[in-house]
Amino acid sequence: MPHARATHLTRRGLLAAGGALGLGAALTACGDDKGADSGSGGGDGKAAGRSGPWSFQDDRGTKVKLDRIPANIVAFTGVAAALYDYGIQVKGVFGPTRTTAGKPDVQAGDMDVSKVTVLGNAWGQFSIEKYASLAPDVLITTMFDDAGTLWYVPEESKKKIAQLAPSIGLSVYDRPLTQPLQRVWDLAESLGADMKAAEVTGAKKRFEEAAARLRAAAKAKPDLKVMVGSASDQLFYVSGSNLSVDLEYFKSLGVNFVEPPESAKKQGGGWYESLSWENVDKYRADIIMMDDRSSAIQPADIKKATWKKLPAVKAGQVIARSPEPILSYDKCVPLLTNLAEALEKAKKVG
Repeated sequence: MPHARATHLTRRGLLAAGGALGLGAALTACGDDKGADSGSGGGDGKAAGRSGPWSFQDDRGTKVKLDRIPANIVAFTGVAAALYDYGIQVKGVFGPTRTTAGKPDVQAGDMDVSKVTVLGNAWGQFSIEKYASLAPDVLITTMFDDAGTLWYVPEESKKKIAQLAPSIGLSVYDRPLTQPLQRVWDLAESLGADMKAAEVTGAKKRFEEAAARLRAAAKAKPDLKVMVGSASDQLFYVSGSNLSVDLEYFKSLGVNFVEPPESAKKQGGGWYESLSWENVDKYRADIIMMDDRSSAIQPADIKKATWKKLPAVKAGQVIARSPEPILSYDKCVPLLTNLAEALEKAKKVG
């Protein structure tokens, strides 16, 4: 996953300095208790706000219990976008929601961002006052470590935030994409989503078909090397295929990735290697996948001469990558399809 701009080895410290990921102490939700349930939720209600009881066990092993299905949901933007695809509308979001131009951020998916309260649009921003005003039933976000750190919940205010509502953490750390996809599916179902709706089942079928296509494309061209990158003003970050849910899954389908050695990824918390732009040609690659988030410089805006000389760049074999995928089957289909198409069309240039 993405990417450091700081000297700290924690991912939370890295992102706080302008990078992509960070780590910190675990946030434990107020009022949560440990349980042994499977985590798929419960209750006899069919829509948010109806009578419950409702429960859900998250990926920390924390079980949230309420007397009804949550009506006032606050979530990290990407999680909210995934729930939206299943028909669940949240009240508030935090994380990248609008670009500097005022348009929906890529992580907002199909959500109408004018209909949600934005508690914070960038790292470290989280309005506790706005959060309290929503009378939240539950806060939902992802986790990028095994310590239970809630993504985009500020370290300095996590205790106050935890006092207002229980939290649910969904892990996107060191596991294939299909696992968090299923977890969000389970969560949406528990919240009253109609998982038998044609658009829902159709999206899952398209995902399975896209996975088969990517597997076939990778098998047909096993010699093609794919490099995964992210760009900042000073550095270029090369991700390894371990730890990130999308890359782990693509690798399991046969995609041949450039793999920086573990020693080179040490400063990136095991996620990536940092290269100066002078050394951006360190690895040979036939296809380059580039971070599509607003925090990263996009390929069309990279002016570095060394970048423009890369064989994959010269050949036009650069595609987008979503390091923080929206975890609905509908939004993950293009991730598979775009990579499959790139492999199908690419020539050996690295």
